[in-house]
Amino acid sequence: MVEPVGNHYVVARPVYSENLFNEEHEKLHRYHKTFWDHLKLYFSCSPQKAKKIALGLFPIVSWLPAYRFREWILSDIVSGINTGLVAVLQGLAFALLVNIPPGYGLYAAFFPVLVYFIFGTSRHISVGPFPVLSLMVGGAVIRLVPDDIAGNGTSANISAINEERVMVAASVTVLSGVFQLLLGILQFGFIVIYLSQSLISGFTTAAAIHVVVSQLKFMFQLPVPGFNKPFGILYTLESVFSQITKTNIADLVTSLVVLLIVFVVKEMNDRYKAKLPAPIPIELLVTVLAALISHFANFEEKFNVAVVGKLEEGFQAPVAPDVGVLQKCIGDSISIAIVGFAVAFSVAKVYSIKHDYPVDGNQELIAFGLGNIVGGSFKGFASSTALSRSGVQESTGGKTQIAGIISAVIVLIVILAIGFLLAPLQKSVLASLALGNLKGMLMQFKEVGILWRKDKYDCVIWVVTFLAAVILGLDIGLATAVAFQLLTVVIRSQIPSCTVLANVGRSNIYRNRKDYNDIYEPEGVKIFRCSSPIFFANIEFFREKLITAVGFNPLRVLRKRNKALRKIRKMLKKGELQVTPVRLIYVANQTQESDEELDNNMIEELDQPTNMTDLPIQINWGADLPPSITVPRVDIHSIILDFSAVSFLDFSAMRVLQKTLKEFVRIDIDVYIAGAHEGLLDKLERCAFFDEEIKPSMFFLTIHDAVLHILLKKDTASYPKLKVAEEKSRCNDYVVIPSNGLRSRE
Repeated sequence: MVEPVGNHYVVARPVYSENLFNEEHEKLHRYHKTFWDHLKLYFSCSPQKAKKIALGLFPIVSWLPAYRFREWILSDIVSGINTGLVAVLQGLAFALLVNIPPGYGLYAAFFPVLVYFIFGTSRHISVGPFPVLSLMVGGAVIRLVPDDIAGNGTSANISAINEERVMVAASVTVLSGVFQLLLGILQFGFIVIYLSQSLISGFTTAAAIHVVVSQLKFMFQLPVPGFNKPFGILYTLESVFSQITKTNIADLVTSLVVLLIVFVVKEMNDRYKAKLPAPIPIELLVTVLAALISHFANFEEKFNVAVVGKLEEGFQAPVAPDVGVLQKCIGDSISIAIVGFAVAFSVAKVYSIKHDYPVDGNQELIAFGLGNIVGGSFKGFASSTALSRSGVQESTGGKTQIAGIISAVIVLIVILAIGFLLAPLQKSVLASLALGNLKGMLMQFKEVGILWRKDKYDCVIWVVTFLAAVILGLDIGLATAVAFQLLTVVIRSQIPSCTVLANVGRSNIYRNRKDYNDIYEPEGVKIFRCSSPIFFANIEFFREKLITAVGFNPLRVLRKRNKALRKIRKMLKKGELQVTPVRLIYVANQTQESDEELDNNMIEELDQPTNMTDLPIQINWGADLPPSITVPRVDIHSIILDFSAVSFLDFSAMRVLQKTLKEFVRIDIDVYIAGAHEGLLDKLERCAFFDEEIKPSMFFLTIHDAVLHILLKKDTASYPKLKVAEEKSRCNDYVVIPSNGLRSRE
């Protein structure tokens, strides 16, 4: 019964062990589904399930019929036009990161959008090229088709190299799409949980650094080979600075001017976004202006600048991936598949929470997988979502993926009709546009200080991920970062927080005894908490901390007591001890028997429970013992283990825990376990954890239940300080412990 009294509450109920509570309240024995039950359910078929699967596989069937045409169509058209213009420019710019001709970036900005329109579940993300993925694809391209095979650099050789690189990029994209599709079909959408926000932030920041370094050759117009290997970024910088005197000044000046303008206008867009009806399309304005200036001023001939060149009109026939490339790029494709999905899903999740609709991780994998397969077949490269492009689609009023289709139409117009207008555009302008979209990623450096103050583990994960991705490369760096992140989880669980608790405020609240002054501890009782799962990797640490908390090793005490009993039996046999009703009196001259003689006996016998049935008196180990017999003093009679934070206990840990508890029981210390989660008791019974020494009755609902049970169990004659508690708890009721029933820490 609970009765409110002002801002206090008074509880009156029996003291419950787990068994007593389950008996009194008739706990139901529920059937828990096995793995085979779940498997049968997964592969079962019914009309309702078939309909649900069909609707899940084709989300467009659900949202398109409910489309509010009059309310949303204008917003989607405006958003789609703005997003499409940005997608065209980013497709051209990010193609440079892949080390292929810019025109192929338009295919990557077109086909995945069409597929996502049918299969995707997010209404607001803009699907297409993403700089990090482009750089990862470019790494595979450079590794398989390096720059040094160009020979004399004739146009025929360069064209052949470009064709080969396009084929590599397309093959890697198709394979990454296959991996995403398989993960989606197998319901592995949860895989994104293994990429923490700190890891993604550190990785994308490192990728931004790689993007900056990779674009230097276009800004300076230098023949810098690609280095897709550990420390490749250092080799790239060395190559750039060794040729710095050959810089094309026109390209460098153009890059810096464009970069400055883009940064300033983007900052204005951010600062005045509440007042602007739509963001200023600075990329479009700069591109048009730069193309016009380059064309009419004839920059290509006068200053020998590198330009985009003629873009092929129309689409190329779809191609099958190169099997030889697939065999060499499995690791790259897996990394691209996971990173692409993780970035896209995290952005989609942000918008789904903001606009209150669900996104399905497994369906997103299927959508991106099919998008990459189709895009790669038409010689595009890997797609995800760019944060800036998705921001444009959402901020300009996009309501659904109708905006995505409109943006694809804009890209289609450029591919089919007006792509030739971009031919005189300098590559250095595209490089600057690519760098202009990195502001958000580079600003993530500020997170290091915030993470250090909030969670040092997350801060270390960020720094290690960043350094690994920068120094070792994006593919090896990602694998290293994931491995390190999992290692931190193992370390944190392997070294759990273990504390000794005490009663605070003379109530049913128990906290770390080191954190409070006004604490009370029941005499002879230790309350020990472990705030972690207990398994094979940390059970020894748990045991050591428990032994440290109680102040003695129970196994050592048990062996000492058994040794003492052997010596007492020998001394009684020799007549060296006299038996009195209360103690043993030594009557012979003191002799010293070496411990080595006792240690030569069977060690297994010393680990057995003490047996005094053959002695004329029960030995009181807390009283004075005969000379030459020393046994460690034990000042506690009960231990309470708080298992409220122990989510699971594996079989290896169970065996060690059972052995440890038996050691305490055999030296007459009662052990209780409080707050164990539902199912732990059943698991222990299935694993034959209980026997004559370790019994289910040791489990209690709460720490306070266990404490009250201990106080009730002890004889009030031996513990006069507990008399009031005994009188108040005579009916075995759950009550607040009175102050005179506890010992205060002075």
